[in-house]
Amino acid sequence: MDNNRRSFLKKLGLASAASAVVPSSLAAANSLTEFHILHRQAAHPANQVIRLGLIGAGIMGSEDLSTALLHQHVQVVAVCDLYQGRLHRAKEKWGNSLFTTTDYKELLKRGDVDAVIIGTPDHWHKQISIDALNAGKHVYCEKPMVHSVKEGHEVIDAWRKSGKIFTVGSQGISSLGNEKAKELLAQGAIGDINYAEGFWARHSPEGAWQYAIPPDGSEKTVDWKRYISNTTNRPFDPLRFFRWRNYLDYGTGMSGDLFVHLFTSLHFITNSMGPTKISAMGGLRYWKDGREVPDVLLGMFDYPDSPQHPGFNLSLRCNFVDGTSGSTYLKIVGSKGSMDVKWDEVVVKNNQSAASNDPFLEEQARMNQGAEVRKKMLPPREMVYKVESGYKGAHYDHFGKFFTAIRENGGVVEDPVFGFRAAAPALLCNDSYFQDKFIAWDPVNMKLV
Repeated sequence: MDNNRRSFLKKLGLASAASAVVPSSLAAANSLTEFHILHRQAAHPANQVIRLGLIGAGIMGSEDLSTALLHQHVQVVAVCDLYQGRLHRAKEKWGNSLFTTTDYKELLKRGDVDAVIIGTPDHWHKQISIDALNAGKHVYCEKPMVHSVKEGHEVIDAWRKSGKIFTVGSQGISSLGNEKAKELLAQGAIGDINYAEGFWARHSPEGAWQYAIPPDGSEKTVDWKRYISNTTNRPFDPLRFFRWRNYLDYGTGMSGDLFVHLFTSLHFITNSMGPTKISAMGGLRYWKDGREVPDVLLGMFDYPDSPQHPGFNLSLRCNFVDGTSGSTYLKIVGSKGSMDVKWDEVVVKNNQSAASNDPFLEEQARMNQGAEVRKKMLPPREMVYKVESGYKGAHYDHFGKFFTAIRENGGVVEDPVFGFRAAAPALLCNDSYFQDKFIAWDPVNMKLV
């Protein structure tokens, strides 16, 4: 263990936590993460409008665009979706002047689109990202960045060649909670990390991922052939289109949807590049509705000793049977205490500050000192950090950093290298579950071992 190196990285962590925009994560630690600025165009003036195109106008894509438009000098000019109903709603919501299409390549040809938001099902993330970069567009791509680990380097290569800004949409990384936790860990508030755990539960009255199917959802209103053109050829199935997260051809299960958020936060806070060993188990315990992915998933991950942090273990749990609706947390445990991290709150618990109340030990101390033991002032056992009222949230800030990077020719933390390092262990968690084996991963070079 290189203590000097780790001390330097702690200081680096303090500096980066305080910065609104940080170049590619850990560039000094690994040349592979170097932020390449190739043929970068001139920055947008601060008051120049950034014109957006939305590709995938479902629940998350629409929420992304609505949040992006809360920022000044940002407007939407084009929307693409394979379901006609979403295109109609887009015009109702954002104006009849919108250009709408079912072919994303038509949107990418437009000269009035500066950046795109990709909110499609996961199986289209890679190709649309690459095509958008090649078309000279900045990219905000929803998590996970790719559908499988074999796709990661293709996106990274296209980004490096493009000179454009690319950020992945795990918005918690831009939260005040994550930034404070990063700062506290770098300051040594909980000592050296040795364990972490995360939990996510999701439940709704209609069922987990049981998104509503429009009455008019049919081959007349859905471009089904385009939807499946890069995967298995199947007859039209509205469940596979509107409830795509339940099926492996299009989605990435609980780990790709939710674990990836926890990996993103953990890697940002610790400066980690990722685990070297991945295992998972779980099952389809409740939602036996034809879905192909489990509704209870447990993941175990081994993080090696590295220049960024001591070795530690990570445990993640996800439960779609739980009725607690959206419970989520990340706990980081160190040699001196622990942190419970949420996007708007951090709770630090000290495990070494309490004095012993054992009368035998107190009497022994008196005998040794030959005098009455004077009581001491003790630090608090628990410190709670909460955001100020009026906080606009991680989602708003994440887009803010994206737009700032575009205007200032800067970088973002969650670039494709960081995004792939967060996505890979989530995707490999699925591989471990379905293949019933441990998976070995090289997080530095980002490849299977």
